[in-house]
Amino acid sequence: MWRRIIWTVGAIIVLLAGLAVWQIGPRNLLGMLMYDQRREGTLKVGDRAPDVTLRALDDRDVRLLERLGSRPLVVIFGSYT
Repeated sequence: MWRRIIWTVGAIIVLLAGLAVWQIGPRNLLGMLMYDQRREGTLKVGDRAPDVTLRALDDRDVRLLERLGSRPLVVIFGSYT
């Protein structure tokens, strides 16, 4: 009796895990497991932006602080597709 219950619960867990992988996508799941190493940064509201070099669309390097000056900055990295 207990053996059948354990097998049933195990099968349900495997089925739910398979459903989650199918829903998320195996490539996305692997990417989340390998590369999602986010941690909270130390920047606070009002801190000066760190100087970074970005690649422009015309393939030239642009330093952030050269373009920024004293203006406020909002940078959003993300995908809207």
